[in-house]
Amino acid sequence: MKIAYLDCFSGIAGDMVLAALLDAGANFSKIRLALDSMGLHHVRLEQRSVLKNGFRANYLQIDSPPETVHRHLVDIVELIRSATMSPEAKVLSEAIFTRVAVAEARVHGVSIDEVHFHEVGAIDSIADIVGTSIAWTDLGIEVAMASPIPTGFGQVTIAHGTVSIPAPATAELLRGIPLAPCTVPFELTTPTGAAIVAELVSQFGPIPEMNTETIGYGAGTRDLRDRPNLLRILIGQYERDEVSQGDQVTILETNLDDITGEQIGYAMDKLLRAGALDVFTMPCGMKKNRPGTLLTVVARLSDRGKLERILFDETGTLGIRYRTQSRSIVERHMIEVPTPWGIVRGKISRPPGRPWNFSPEHDDCRQISVELNLTLKDVTAEVHECFEQHKVELVANLPNSNIPDRPTGSKHSHDHSHDHSHDHSHDHSHDHGPGNHHDH
Repeated sequence: MKIAYLDCFSGIAGDMVLAALLDAGANFSKIRLALDSMGLHHVRLEQRSVLKNGFRANYLQIDSPPETVHRHLVDIVELIRSATMSPEAKVLSEAIFTRVAVAEARVHGVSIDEVHFHEVGAIDSIADIVGTSIAWTDLGIEVAMASPIPTGFGQVTIAHGTVSIPAPATAELLRGIPLAPCTVPFELTTPTGAAIVAELVSQFGPIPEMNTETIGYGAGTRDLRDRPNLLRILIGQYERDEVSQGDQVTILETNLDDITGEQIGYAMDKLLRAGALDVFTMPCGMKKNRPGTLLTVVARLSDRGKLERILFDETGTLGIRYRTQSRSIVERHMIEVPTPWGIVRGKISRPPGRPWNFSPEHDDCRQISVELNLTLKDVTAEVHECFEQHKVELVANLPNSNIPDRPTGSKHSHDHSHDHSHDHSHDHSHDHGPGNHHDH
């Protein structure tokens, strides 16, 4: 499995990510072609090697004419969908922009349709996000991990005034992501960088077991005293077949041969209501060739005592076997999908390195089917279609998980354009390089 590890010891910004991916071998021509197809012929991209505290890194400068237009999410999406690039890159580009829009909407108390992009909607920021999406998919990265994120500290001036670092949208985007302590008195992580991390990375910590194949270095503009201002991305093969979340559970088992099926069914319902993760039965042969039932309960370690009491009380069993067992689980969330009939609940899950799977709640679909005299099949199909229409926004609203399985993104504004060469006060225009490149 191809993995990328983002070493964010000096923060992260969109231009740094793109520069590092290009340094790791991503195809520059594909990015240029996509920008041209979006009508951005006047945008100039220039790469060059620079030294940061004695270390070589790739610096990307994006020059474009100044703009006064403030784009909405629908405008950005329209540009992306018109571009010449792979479907996967389009999905990822929309995902990152939508994630920013959701964060901005929360910060300002508006809907995502009302959010208008200021610096993040500028041409250079569009180039950052679209370019990163193309480079990411071009390199075939399936999963991503990262170090904890330093944000810097102090204050920064944006269109809405002077705010503390991390800026409100950045903080919102980093919700659930581990932050690294940092005494650098500048803004090190920008909203665009935070959105990329939130979209692509699901596990944070030290470098994993991996065979490194390529390493890319992306430079910011500012020369920092205590660290080189660059982002390092290591790309290679993950040692394990899969990357999944794991935990430990208690398995409770008992053999039953003198109890009715109705009693077993009642006990199973009571166990599930009490917090059992799963309950199931299997036929088994018992002493004296009597047919019996093997009742198995999967439970959290902390729930063993109360579930044992239910088994003893409701089944009359004389003994319960138990053991602790490790398990691997995939990321899953309950969501609410808007449909013509109102909200329908459902569950989405995602195996490592794979797309989201959606399963609507049977009881909700059944109720609609009965009340409106529709077939269950038609109702379920319509709910699936509604999920596809709203998938990007629904996924963007999920809490950040600790499972590294975001290979191509989900999706999702505002006026922060941060610079890794930041001063205490600026207009949120992060030019990580000597040009006017706004990262966000």
